[in-house]
Amino acid sequence: MKEPILFAEHLNVGYKGEIVIGDIRLEAVPGQILTLIGPNGAGKSTILKTITRQLDPIGGVITLEGKDLKTLKERDIAKSVAAVLTGRPTPELMTCWDVVSSGRYPYTGRLGILSQHDREKTEEAMALVRVESLRERDFNQISDGQRQRVLLARAICQEPRVLIMDEPTSFLDIKHKLDFLTLLRELVHSKDLAVILSLHELDLAQRYADRILCVRDGRVDRIGTPEEVFSEGYIEELYGVERGSFDALFGNVESEAVIGDPLVFVIGGGGSGIPVYRRLQRQRIPFAAGVIHEGDLDYPVAKALSARLVTQEAYGPIGPAALREAEEIMLRCRAVLCPLTRFGPMNEENLRLRELAAERGLLTEPDRLEDLLNS
Repeated sequence: MKEPILFAEHLNVGYKGEIVIGDIRLEAVPGQILTLIGPNGAGKSTILKTITRQLDPIGGVITLEGKDLKTLKERDIAKSVAAVLTGRPTPELMTCWDVVSSGRYPYTGRLGILSQHDREKTEEAMALVRVESLRERDFNQISDGQRQRVLLARAICQEPRVLIMDEPTSFLDIKHKLDFLTLLRELVHSKDLAVILSLHELDLAQRYADRILCVRDGRVDRIGTPEEVFSEGYIEELYGVERGSFDALFGNVESEAVIGDPLVFVIGGGGSGIPVYRRLQRQRIPFAAGVIHEGDLDYPVAKALSARLVTQEAYGPIGPAALREAEEIMLRCRAVLCPLTRFGPMNEENLRLRELAAERGLLTEPDRLEDLLNS
């Protein structure tokens, strides 16, 4: 692995001498994104403010390219580290080009006069981040997504080796979140940047981070690859989730199940049942589901939301025990929904369930369900 550019060891961070998080060890490695996650108020922003020298460390050491950060001048740090931290800057009467070009100030003289080289670097950064069309626009008159791109261009304009960002996607819709993080990933590889950022969106952290640092209860609780961090049950533990669940494999958040004797039985599979399970949960109708193969697309959602779930081991046909259990539960329900439309050797017993439900007059359509249950 490449040597870290920025390194912290035994770092204690906090305010007015009171430690919020202690004994932190982290590394900013070229070509990698390190993402901080954890509950609100856990101290993620405090860590970022400390390694950007907005806050003094209470203890420990931070080094930048092997040199103690405390011994370096602000201008020298700015040539290696760029930061985009929390808040919406509102510079007065500045075009987007003005904002991006301010990233060159570590390289200008005391008068802040831009050279031709500085102007070229500004144009290059805007092209890389694809904001050339905003060149003459007032920074305060553009959208949140455009602002984040312009601020990223300003950071790139500094020619940093380390980029630090605090919740950069917080104000963005899903399209701009994905655009921004995809662009950031491209820059990490093309510029060999080391990135440290915090995110609230766990699904994005899982998909875009190279390493994840988890913070809670005044400590770094876990650090590792997304595959190591997003293990079964850990995210609920990290965030203290008591209602609902988080699926570590797919990054899905689900509501809590409606507890009670099932009123509806859902014959699903292959993803067909997912919208039905969620609709029933929203309507607060307890339901059973089956027979679902473990590993099926339906499985994690059915497991999270159903009052009863009948399963079959993956890669094998539905066996008689699972079929018998499903029949017993189904026949005690008041209605049966079957969003599943394709049957084959592995799930052909679900077709028998559907035929039995039709014979008993239980099979119905989702739009008729509420009237049926209220009758």
